[in-house]
Amino acid sequence: MSYELIALLMFSTMMLLLLTGKRVFGAIGFVAVIASLLLWGDGGSEVAFNAAMKLMKWYPLLTLPMFVYMGYMLSESGLAEDLYRMFHVWMGPLHGGLAIGTIGLMVAVSAMNGLSVAGMAIGASIALPELLRRGYDKIMVTGVIQAGSSLGILIPPSVVLVLYGMIARQPVGQLWLAGVFPGLMMATLFVLYIVIRCRLNPALGPALPEEERLQISWREKLALLQAGIAPLFIFFSMTGLFLMGVTSLVESSAVGAAAATVAALFKRRLTAKVMEETLRKTLGITCMFMWIILAALCFGAVFDGLGAVKAIETFFVDRLDLGPWQILIMMQLSFIVMGMFLDDTAMLVIVAPLYIPLVGALGFDLIWYGVLYTITCQIAYMTPPFGYNLFLMRAMAPPEVSLRDIYVSVTPFVLVMVLALVLVMVFPQLALWLPQWHYAR
Repeated sequence: MSYELIALLMFSTMMLLLLTGKRVFGAIGFVAVIASLLLWGDGGSEVAFNAAMKLMKWYPLLTLPMFVYMGYMLSESGLAEDLYRMFHVWMGPLHGGLAIGTIGLMVAVSAMNGLSVAGMAIGASIALPELLRRGYDKIMVTGVIQAGSSLGILIPPSVVLVLYGMIARQPVGQLWLAGVFPGLMMATLFVLYIVIRCRLNPALGPALPEEERLQISWREKLALLQAGIAPLFIFFSMTGLFLMGVTSLVESSAVGAAAATVAALFKRRLTAKVMEETLRKTLGITCMFMWIILAALCFGAVFDGLGAVKAIETFFVDRLDLGPWQILIMMQLSFIVMGMFLDDTAMLVIVAPLYIPLVGALGFDLIWYGVLYTITCQIAYMTPPFGYNLFLMRAMAPPEVSLRDIYVSVTPFVLVMVLALVLVMVFPQLALWLPQWHYAR
């Protein structure tokens, strides 16, 4: 049996196991270990062992539990609710102001969490009921929350970019910096869409009634600004110190986790229940990612040994006679198709052993491609009929928001994301300028 056929058999077996509903890391790791034993006998057992040792020695992986802990501490202690109240009061007088404030909340949550699920949970539980009560169009605001929550996997500290960096063997610090401008650009495009849409049709996003605005004094408004102090303090202590060169990547994650704990303590919300829930959820998420990375490293090692990447490169370049950009666009389209059925980590683990070496062989920058991958995951999350975020929203939304409403709501935001993806592809410096500038210092 040829190595190409073995690689195809491995890939198809893995997909079949995933379709049965098995755990992602279990399906991928099982196929990798069995294939290595059948190919190389007893020596094949060292493939998984070496992958585990490589994982344990990867020092930047310590950032993963730190940032997950930080995000859950902010969520469980209620600091995110305070932040939304601030946006609610200050942005409410504008048409569509609460929707714009929701995007601002999502950017802040993304900068303190790194997971889209956390942003979705906060948006659906805090922002959505308030927006609907204020008479906002249910289709528009449902799309706002889904689009805003997707920023969590692009704006640092992105857990997905940590996973990509581990598998692609790229510096996580550079990947995070590469995601800053594209993430903020996408958030700005969302805000512009909301402003234009509400100006054309003010009924979609009514402003706060004047009598309600008059009930809130300037003293109260200024007091509410204190809600933004804690997130700014945490963000500066984490990202600011890292950019200034005071702390390393791992040290900045520890500083961020400590700052979130201090903020919760200062607000007198650091109870035993909050700490227990934060630690329990942090442990669960961290262990899940550790197993996924381990399975991906093992699977990738077997693929490298088979020479499958070289075979795929030969197939695309020599047999199909495709250019580098054509191959890259085909890769992005395949991510969108897979995103209808899988989450971002599963997609990355499945295709990383094939795509990442091929991207490097085609002459593209792997830091830049990490941003492209992440934006494409955001698009895939919101692509009907089975986008990951669509069903998360359906599970969290009130009964008056139907599945059809959710499908319709994402269409304009998906188009905005496609525009952002095209801009980053055409102008790579949008992603590469900040890491190049910082590390050149």
